[in-house]
Amino acid sequence: MTTPTATESGTFTLGGELTVNRLGFGAMRLTGDGVWGEPTDRDECKAVLRRAIELGVNFIDTADSYGPAVSEEIIAEALHPYPDDLVIATKGGFLRPGPGQWDADGRPEHLREACESSLRRLKVERIDLYQLHVPDPNVPYEESVGALKELQDEGKIRLIGVSNVSVEQLATARRIAEVVSVQNRYNLTDRATEDELDECERDGIGFIPWFPLAVGRLARPGGPLDEIAASHDATPSQVALAWLLRRSPVMLPIPGTSSVEHVEENVAAAGIELSEDELETLSRISA
Repeated sequence: MTTPTATESGTFTLGGELTVNRLGFGAMRLTGDGVWGEPTDRDECKAVLRRAIELGVNFIDTADSYGPAVSEEIIAEALHPYPDDLVIATKGGFLRPGPGQWDADGRPEHLREACESSLRRLKVERIDLYQLHVPDPNVPYEESVGALKELQDEGKIRLIGVSNVSVEQLATARRIAEVVSVQNRYNLTDRATEDELDECERDGIGFIPWFPLAVGRLARPGGPLDEIAASHDATPSQVALAWLLRRSPVMLPIPGTSSVEHVEENVAAAGIELSEDELETLSRISA
């Protein structure tokens, strides 16, 4: 029996330019507790990245605030010079005063500094996909998005994405720049951003769900999710990923981990084929 790889998740082309396998990797967990400081085992984190690449993952999502800086540094240490087909997305727009603390900063001057720092850490001349991490309530959203458009015009960013946005904020951003991706919280148990996903699907914008593995009470023993997972000899989290991949053709899940064993488990979800009845059951119980 062959090992499933990310190629079985299908592909999506960001902005009509960068084609990736739909099951990617989120690099937030390559840090210490509270997404702060060094991970417990830096070498294991680098091994995770290399194993993900071996398993067909060619889309990695990170941010300058993860660590801060640590996640980007580890990606460069592990993978640079990068494979030709690897797309690295990063984000700017948060300040990190301490573990578990996240302060929005969407000032254009901060976003420029954050982007240029990410360029240096990732050892690239242009960032494939740069995302505004969060709207800053103290800065007009147009100014924040406009800063990314300026960086794109200068050749420092190839494609622009936004994160943690409403339908209205997405529309605002699209009036200023071409937006190729939206990264919002979305999973089997939390579908509060369904409207934003539908908007992305209508217009061919990639939708990157963060916190994709959440299953919560749905994973209780003997429940429908547990039974579906058992029928596929899979874990509830693997089924949750398989459901995301079937939910929409623009869906780009980025499960993260700092364990080689766990990254192998996550990628194997791409090989799970859910039946129509199973899809209906999962959609019904999550709703």
